[in-house]
Amino acid sequence: MLSFILVVLTLFLIPGPAVILTLSQTMKGGKWNGILTGVGIAVGDLIHTCASVFGLSAILMTSAFAFEVVKYLGAAYLFYLGITALIRKSKTSKKTTVQKEINSKLSFRQAVLIEVLNPKTALFFLALLPQFVQHNGQSVFFQLLTLGLTFVLLSILYTTLLVLLSSVISKKIFSKNTKGPKWMGRMIGFVYIGLGLRVALQTQS
Repeated sequence: MLSFILVVLTLFLIPGPAVILTLSQTMKGGKWNGILTGVGIAVGDLIHTCASVFGLSAILMTSAFAFEVVKYLGAAYLFYLGITALIRKSKTSKKTTVQKEINSKLSFRQAVLIEVLNPKTALFFLALLPQFVQHNGQSVFFQLLTLGLTFVLLSILYTTLLVLLSSVISKKIFSKNTKGPKWMGRMIGFVYIGLGLRVALQTQS
C-alpha cells in the first residue's frame, strides 16, 4: 500500500487534464466550485475503479469500437461545454448564494461525466491497480477496491489543496479587475475545447 501511495503521489506531480480543469473552475467560480469539480473527478475515478474491479474496463481495451464510441462521446461533450462557455455572456452583477450553489453542483456533474467519458482513465486503472495486488491469500476483489478507493481519497485531498492555494491567488489577481469574469469564461471555454481535442486524439495503445 505504501508503494502504491508513493506512485500515486508521484503521478499527481505531473499536471494532467483533471488538474487543469479543477484549477480553471476554481479561478472561474471560486473555492467551492473548484472543490466540487475535484470531487466530481474523483467520483468519476471511483466509477472507473468499480468498472475495473468488475472487469468492465477490459471491454474498452479489447474492443476498438467501444473505445471509439466512448472517446467521441467524451470529446463531443467537452466541445459542447467549451463552445457554450465561449458564447455565454458574462454577467457583471454579483451572484447570489443560490446561483453559486447551482453552478457548483453543475461543475460537479460535469466533472463526473467528463471523467467517466474518458476511456484513457479506464485503461489507466485497469493497468495500474493489478500491479499492486499481492497473492497473499486476501481477496483480489477486496485489494483492487481498496487500491481504487485509496486513489480516489488521495485525489480529493490533492485537488482540494490545489483549490485552496489557487483560490487565494485568483482573488488577489481578479479582485480589482472588472474584466476578470469575462476573461476567465473564455479561458474555461478554450480549456474544455483543448481537453476535447486531447480526448478525440487518444488511441488505445
